Order: sequence, then C-alpha cells, then structure tokens
Amino acid sequence: QVQLVESGGGLVQPGGSLRLSCVASGRIFSIITMGWDRQAPGKQRELVATMPSGGTTNYADSVKGRFTISRENAKNTVYLQMNSLKPEDTAVYYCNSRVMIAPNLYGGDSWGQGTQVTVSS
Repeated sequence: QVQLVESGGGLVQPGGSLRLSCVASGRIFSIITMGWDRQAPGKQRELVATMPSGGTTNYADSVKGRFTISRENAKNTVYLQMNSLKPEDTAVYYCNSRVMIAPNLYGGDSWGQGTQVTVSS
C-alpha cells in the first residue's frame, strides 16, 4: 500500500499564496503520476493538476497561470504552488498517486486525507 501525507494548507487572503506538499511512502517501485484534486463544499471533486513521470503536466482551466505543480522524485514528493488565490479556490485539496509496486505489477491509485485551503478576507 501507498500512504500519502499532505501539508501546507491554511487560511490566506485573496491574492495570497500557499504551497502544498505531499509525501508518498510505502511499497513504491516507481511512480507513474502524482497530482492534486480538490473538493469544495457542495461540489464534486475536480482535478487540479497532474504531473506524470516523463509526461505532460495538466492543469484545470480554472488554475492555469496561477498554480504550478512540481515533483521531487528522490523524495517521492509532489508540490502545488498556488498564487493569486481566489475565494473560489477554497476547498479540501487531496494528493493522489499512481504507482508500480514491482517492475510488472501495477499498484493502483491512492489518495491522501486532504488539507483544507480557505481563501477569505
């Protein structure tokens, strides 16, 4: 199994910035992709950003130009730098990963428990 632990959420004023971090641990042979989802109150969970290993980074249209996803592969860590935050960015942010647990064995998808981001004056 893979465990994901997020950190870095909190309360920030509109226009401010936050940086989320997520560390993956457990049975990991290689990481296929890591990313972030979010779920606002009363809304469905939506993809925020994904960063496949050796692939193209993807962002939700609503965060393009404001959020940046990055990875530190040696530490199995993914970051989400969030700038120019808006009240509509308020949500619980979940880290996710897709891994291989052996050279020919898919390990499935995992999610963290989430970290709250609140954008309010």
